[in-house]
Amino acid sequence: MNIQICRSGPVTTVVLDRPEGRNAVDPETARALHRAFVEFDRDREARVAVLTGAGEAFCAGFDLKVLAEGPRDWLHDLHFGGDAGPPLGPMGPTRLHLSKPVIAAVNGAAVAGGMELALWCDFRVMEEQAFMGVYCRRWGVPLVDGGTVRLPRMVGQGRALELILTGRRVDADECLRIGLCEHVVGSGRGRDFAESLAADIARFPPECMAADRRSALDLHGEPLDEALRSEFCEGIAALSAEGVTGADRFAKGLGRHGDFGEI
Repeated sequence: MNIQICRSGPVTTVVLDRPEGRNAVDPETARALHRAFVEFDRDREARVAVLTGAGEAFCAGFDLKVLAEGPRDWLHDLHFGGDAGPPLGPMGPTRLHLSKPVIAAVNGAAVAGGMELALWCDFRVMEEQAFMGVYCRRWGVPLVDGGTVRLPRMVGQGRALELILTGRRVDADECLRIGLCEHVVGSGRGRDFAESLAADIARFPPECMAADRRSALDLHGEPLDEALRSEFCEGIAALSAEGVTGADRFAKGLGRHGDFGEI
């Protein structure tokens, strides 16, 4: 098995487990990753997922040894959804639009398709020695798992193009500075930190969280008036489902002065 799946209450951790190949993804691993996240999204008990890698790397991208073999029958398995089921990308889940958040715990190299996997997640925790980069630039292998779409939205077009065209290494401190990650932690602490964040997030009322997340993702680039109307409609439904009872808990004394502990 090229992945491990660990569950702790509402938190599901998916671990890429090909350390001998720096967790490069081959077609079998791509299908396993895809299946793991489809099942996570369908599991009513699961709230938040963490994606990380075994050993010293997060993911070195698609396994170029497979690509070098010539015949590419595995390409026929790839699809954008529809009658074929949940969309499957070369790296696995990168075409999925999940209803629940996923946090990347980047413990080492996240390059080429591995960088695209990290960008697919909602946000990223990087260990201090970790780095990203479009390393596939050297071999004429394009970004086809969302890299050219997601990267400009995160860091701006000019900076994204500089990273895409040069393929250079981007260390964790620079990733934090330019918005490629949201947290940098000490070596060996990435998974624990990400799982702790996931457990905190999982405590919140789920329908409201899902509505806000959906709005932030789906309304990017929409005309302002249309986006505001859509946000309001999403929010009112969540308010009716959870907000009134939440306000009642506050009125009874919970969560005062910004306390997130007792809610």
